[in-house]
Parts: sequence; C-alpha cells; structure tokens
Amino acid sequence: MSDLSAFPITKRWPAQHPDRVQLYSLPTPNGVKVSIMLEETGLAYEPHLIDIGKNETWGPEFLSLNPNGKIPAIIDPHGPGGKPLGLFESGAILLYLAEKTGKFLPADAAARYETIQWVFFQMAAIGPMFGQVGFFHKFAGREIEDKRPLQRYVGESKRLLGVLETRLEGRDWLMGADYTIADIATLGWVRNLVGFYGAGELVDYASLKRVPAWLERGLARPAVQRGLEIPNRG
Repeated sequence: MSDLSAFPITKRWPAQHPDRVQLYSLPTPNGVKVSIMLEETGLAYEPHLIDIGKNETWGPEFLSLNPNGKIPAIIDPHGPGGKPLGLFESGAILLYLAEKTGKFLPADAAARYETIQWVFFQMAAIGPMFGQVGFFHKFAGREIEDKRPLQRYVGESKRLLGVLETRLEGRDWLMGADYTIADIATLGWVRNLVGFYGAGELVDYASLKRVPAWLERGLARPAVQRGLEIPNRG
C-alpha cells in the first residue's frame, strides 16, 4: 500500500484507496479536464470534492499541494521512479497522464507538439477569455455599469471561437481523426460558455457550424459524460 503521509492534503482529505490516483477537484471547466482524462484512460482514481465556495483551496492543506490555490490537483502514488508525485495545473496534469498511459497524445514527435500547442492555446486563451465573459455576464461583474470590459472579452471570445471553427474544417477533432488531450482540454470551456454562462447569443455561437458539431461529438462520449459529473457535488 502506498504511503501518502508526506502530503499534508491527505490529512484534510484522507485517501481511502492510497494506491489510486488522488484527484482534488470540482466539476468546473478546468476540473473536468482531469476527471474526463481519468475516465477516458481507465486509470484507477479516487476523487475528492474541493468546495471553492467555502474557500477550501486556500487552506494550508490544499496550498501544500497547489500554492496557487486552484483546482484541480492530483497525487499519483505511482509516479516516475515509483515515487508519489503531486501535480497541479490542468494542462500539466493532462500531459502527464497522457504520457503515463500512452493515450490521447500522438507518438509521432511532430503531431505530439502540434497537440501540445492546442492544449497551450486553451490554457492561455480559451480559458482566461471565456472565464472573463462568465464573470462579466453571469457573475459579479454583470453589476458593473461600464460594459466595455464585457464587450472586450466577448469580442475576443468570438475571435477564439473563429480560430477553432477554422481549425475544425475537414477535421472531426482538433488533431484530425484522433481525439486527443487538446479536445479534452477545450470541450468543457466551450460547453460552459454557451451553457452555464449563457453567453451563446453574445458570442454568436449559432453562426458556427463546426464547433457545435465538434462539441456534440465530444459530449456524446461516455467517458466525457461521466467526467463532467466528477467529483459528485452531492
């Protein structure tokens, strides 16, 4: 049995199955990337619900694993060299799990780096911009009288959706015929933008053809459907 006692987070959220990957998360667009990946790969894991509404990511136990105070984070009891490894940042976790399992990341070097560039595109652009639309359209930012910030983020989000729309011409997935971590990274954010954030009309989502079809294909995958609900909010 693996010994995870060196990780203070396990004192706040004890591992019932310490030989499994420990997932500390919430089903947000960033959180579901990792739960979907774990479901897709079939790796054994144990999810722990981290309630960001109660500021649980800012407690010392969570900060000991991710000093940036954000979900998701993992501990793999069987990391490199057989030693436990803690990781945060959803993009880094996707890359790690892809390399660990040999799944959803091309073996060909050129295709591998091309896939990674689309993961970085999501991390650097899609996530931050769509998240700001959510803040200024649905959450506290909607009370701000000056609508220029919202307009700025809406315009940029429309542009980014256009990048995806162009990329998907003649492709089922971002890398073509093969579903990869680039799709896993991006699906939850597009779903949230037009679903939970209710910003579909703002970003003129109905004018797109390829992105909605791609999203529908992704959401039809059983592992995606499961991953979107993990950890269970109860």
